[in-house]
Amino acid sequence: MKHSLSASQTASCAFGILILVIGIINSFWGNDPIFGVGLMALSTLYIPYIQVFVKNKARLQIPSIAKIILGLVIIWAALGVGELFAKIKLMQLDLGSAG
Repeated sequence: MKHSLSASQTASCAFGILILVIGIINSFWGNDPIFGVGLMALSTLYIPYIQVFVKNKARLQIPSIAKIILGLVIIWAALGVGELFAKIKLMQLDLGSAG
């Protein structure tokens, strides 16, 4: 049986991947790897298959409004406090010098 994701599930998955990438950048090109690991852990909340697993095993479902608010806080923290653009420049310099 073939399963397809709805538009909201696809958007949630894309947002989860974005948060995962931001977490990786913060872990390896920042001064706070704990923040990056935390972001990578939080990114799993947005992956539909993990949501179904948690719902079935722990009987816990996170409300959509909570995920939206958490997403806004994550973006605010990554862009403002986490200085994401400065870390992206560091990453570009580091990876550019490797080649």
